[in-house]
Amino acid sequence: MSERFIAEHIKTLKPSGIRRFFDLAQSMEGVISLGVGEPDFTTPWSVIEASYHSLERGFTAYTPNAGLLTLRQSISRFLDTRFQVRYQPEDEVIVTVGASQSIDLAFRAILNPGDEVIVMEPSFVSYIPTITLAGGVPVIVDTYEKDAFKLSKEAVEAAITEKTKAILICSPNNPTGAVLSREDLIGISDVIKGHDLLVISDEIYADLLYDDTYTSMASMEGMKERTLLVSGFSKAFAMTGWRLGYVCGPKDLIAQMLKIHQYTIMSAPTMAQYGAIEALENGLSEVEMMKESYKQRRNYVVKALTRMGLSCHVPGGAFYVFPSIKSTGLSSSDFAEQLLMEEKVAVVPGSVFGDSGEGYIRCSYAASMKQLTEAMDRISRFLDKLKAKE
Repeated sequence: MSERFIAEHIKTLKPSGIRRFFDLAQSMEGVISLGVGEPDFTTPWSVIEASYHSLERGFTAYTPNAGLLTLRQSISRFLDTRFQVRYQPEDEVIVTVGASQSIDLAFRAILNPGDEVIVMEPSFVSYIPTITLAGGVPVIVDTYEKDAFKLSKEAVEAAITEKTKAILICSPNNPTGAVLSREDLIGISDVIKGHDLLVISDEIYADLLYDDTYTSMASMEGMKERTLLVSGFSKAFAMTGWRLGYVCGPKDLIAQMLKIHQYTIMSAPTMAQYGAIEALENGLSEVEMMKESYKQRRNYVVKALTRMGLSCHVPGGAFYVFPSIKSTGLSSSDFAEQLLMEEKVAVVPGSVFGDSGEGYIRCSYAASMKQLTEAMDRISRFLDKLKAKE
């Protein structure tokens, strides 16, 4: 009887492939998880303390729907200093429940049924479902290891139709760690302006860039007025459980997104917002420390996987590697399942990030060096056993 009460478009929605492996790993003893994209650092103490103090001072009521003005001002200053793009805190910024809510708000605010959104793949698992739930149609543009998993202006141009309304990009990318350079963005932005499109730019990993200077899409000439910049505190500040993000953009569009936010969320958690103010004002040195540690881990993991004979693109940002396991002859799902069962290492099959992710696995190096060393030993042993079976 309950089946008839479930919406048809929800029945066909697949659960997250990342969570499936994480939940399976949680049920086993002795597993090293390289699956979920979560820092192994705890939130900086000054951020925790600021949140405590807000409770002690009785700041437990709702904030304005868009978030504390003080926080929005801090976000505006931060983006201006870091990425040379400034937003008016009063009407161009919304504080959200994680960056994921920002993306959901964006699509619900801009899409009419049948509108198309170009998505570069491999891509984070929530992008396609979020577009679909908002009535849009995802149009996939594959990226490839031979191109360092970068999106090209030619690929974007070829995917555009009369129904295209927006393009979603993520740089640094989850799961590949690919970074779109300033030159890449110039070409892509020219195409976007030429076809009068909107960009949803997921920049949640922008502060975890290792070998270059980050360029925000919103900072490109003529792009601020057609970009929704999405980011948050989860990754760089090790605040995943705080569920706090933000979206910045043209005030007319932000006003429409705020209406949805008002009716569905009201406002982001108050104590988390006070913690975020501290993070932006005094926590950036902690981010640099964490980033340097991630860089060392990245270098170790890439070298270890390469020594095993797995082709592995060097990620420019985020905290994931995306090695090819095509040489094993296994599908990414079979590889991940067998590795978990035989050697108790949890990774994510590349196929959950789109068809172009098949033949790869995603490994998070946001784990301790001790765990990473043991995980690499176990993966190497697993590969040796596969070769012995040939």
